[in-house]
Amino acid sequence: MRLLPAALCWSPGRGLRGLTPGLSVNAPMEPGSSSTEKFYRIPKGKGPHSVGCTDLMTENAVEGSFLRLYYPSCSGTDNEEAPWIPDKEYYQGLSDFLNMYRVVGERLFQYYVGSVTCPAKSNAAFKLGEKYPLLIFSHGLGAFRTIYSAICIEMASQGFVVAAVEHRDESASATYYCKKKSISEPQEESTSGLEKEWIYYRKLKAGEEERCLRHKQVQQRAQECIKALNLILKINSGEEVTNVLNSNFDWNSVKDSVDTSRIAVMGHSFGGATVIESLSKEIRFRCGIALDAWMLPVGDDIYQNSVQQPLLFINSEKFQWADNILKMKKLSSSDTNKKMITIKGSVHQSFPDFTFVSGGLIGRFFKLKGEIDPNEAIDISNHASLAFLQKHLSLKKDFDQWDSLVDGIGPNVIPGTNIDLPPAEPE
Repeated sequence: MRLLPAALCWSPGRGLRGLTPGLSVNAPMEPGSSSTEKFYRIPKGKGPHSVGCTDLMTENAVEGSFLRLYYPSCSGTDNEEAPWIPDKEYYQGLSDFLNMYRVVGERLFQYYVGSVTCPAKSNAAFKLGEKYPLLIFSHGLGAFRTIYSAICIEMASQGFVVAAVEHRDESASATYYCKKKSISEPQEESTSGLEKEWIYYRKLKAGEEERCLRHKQVQQRAQECIKALNLILKINSGEEVTNVLNSNFDWNSVKDSVDTSRIAVMGHSFGGATVIESLSKEIRFRCGIALDAWMLPVGDDIYQNSVQQPLLFINSEKFQWADNILKMKKLSSSDTNKKMITIKGSVHQSFPDFTFVSGGLIGRFFKLKGEIDPNEAIDISNHASLAFLQKHLSLKKDFDQWDSLVDGIGPNVIPGTNIDLPPAEPE
């Protein structure tokens, strides 16, 4: 029994006890010091492409799309790296999610990770000359669009366009949409006449059945992934799309740069359940990758042969439990194109960026780090993902050098699961 199996990071109620001692080993001496990033660094992409990123929001309403796009960019740009957590309201949302006072949480997050950037150049010029496969990414419970940047940047460096969706189903710690300001509000701060309307994480109400809420949310999440897919394809076709966010990125440069026949969906935890739901609803997703998937939100109807596409489950060693694994096996037992592997020594938080920006002591105390080196764990996950994508998107790359990982063969990886399962019942 787990309290919040799909949680982004620390268990609610534990707060950030011990944070200062845990991080003070390498933390900067002065508040607000930009030297934080010297100690806590999200890894750069290892592929041949430089990586840029930009944010896109459509419509002045909650029904619009909101995503961060990671893409192969022109090298040699002097654009600055993108901020990792771009608004203080995300600190407030994380504080709510972790059952902390906002004033305390905001100060702690700002001090320890406020200067952290992700190693992608903000609004860098899009690299022309190729058609890139498209990957839609779905975040976990309590997360948001920016904090899986290590995975998304690696995929972009290897030649993918990655659209990391920020979900508005009240499962993100925080998100927002832009709405028009009322006439009575002052206009000095912005000439656009728009303001941010924030949506924070919704906790379960007393007596509320979690599965019912999460199933409703995962259906919205899948529709948001499909909407993001349609949006990128619309841009690729040359249609004009209005970005309500201030950005100098040239969206016209994306025209004819996406390989519309090679599209996949990927996600972590609640995002893993979103992958499964999205595959069942949208055949244009040719395959999916579920990172440490939380299966509770997945509807019963999904198990009745409604996911035909290849699917790779990449699990951590410390998070999974028998009932969750049995649901994965129920989905994949009779299909050789559905695979499961487990990364030894890894934890649920081996996939989001928090594993890279926390010190060793605090990382282990809050289970942000496992026994395996975080860089090795993410490399195994990324390499297995790339090999799987090459096979099922018919890519002409060298990712097949990691084919053995998809079968659970290699250092610190095993096929299937490390969880002891009950014996199969006779048919």
